Amino acid sequence: MIRQGFWLQSISGLGIAFLYLPIIVLVVFSFNASRLSAMWQGFSWHWYGVLWHDEALLAAAANSLWVAALSTSFVVLLGVPAAMGLERLRGRGRQARETIFLLPLVLPEVMMGVALLLFFVMIQWPLSLATVVIGHAAFNLPVVIVMVRARLQKLDPRLEEAASDLGASAWQTFYRVTWPLVRPAVLGAALLAFTISLDDFIVTFFVAGPGATTLPLRVYSMIKSGLSPEINALSSVLVLASMGLVGLSMVFQRR
Repeated sequence: MIRQGFWLQSISGLGIAFLYLPIIVLVVFSFNASRLSAMWQGFSWHWYGVLWHDEALLAAAANSLWVAALSTSFVVLLGVPAAMGLERLRGRGRQARETIFLLPLVLPEVMMGVALLLFFVMIQWPLSLATVVIGHAAFNLPVVIVMVRARLQKLDPRLEEAASDLGASAWQTFYRVTWPLVRPAVLGAALLAFTISLDDFIVTFFVAGPGATTLPLRVYSMIKSGLSPEINALSSVLVLASMGLVGLSMVFQRR
């Protein structure tokens, strides 16, 4: 039994090292004083200073934050009522509607990006930040629905029934009973959707127009011109921000 536990812990440790060792190396070399990304020449904050004064990069970061904030707000406003409707829906149409809502989770991102691009071309909507927001909302809506439904399934339906018996309207029941209980799940889903939107590249690549460069697109263009320690610094900031948002999402989910 001890031997089995040792091997299981060893394998899990190797898995963690496989996932996080490249990230650790990336963060370490973001403090490299050398212009060459793979040669260590001493500790320096220089590339973070370069990153802070890169106007094109800061503009792309602002675009990413706007897109993430708007798309997250949109999917929360749509996803919470959709999750409640699916949870309370009964009958033969429930399975079909669940499949329709959750299909974007299993579709390849390339396919979704091409489909959205063709859709915008068909309706003659010029590609811009607005099309990026809609594209991000399309793949984030199922994430919100799944997480909110998981919380709704754990709620005791007798609480809402008791509120109705005491004379509360449907809105009062939602505001005073349902919403306080699902709010942690909604906040967690919103943070996760924000993180996914902030990091997305494939769908954004297809639906972004001129002047709609987001941070992942800017990083891609920088990599094509050659690796620079500035990219390491930027990637380190993105990794820490993403991990922090996911950690907050998990905290809200535990509540």
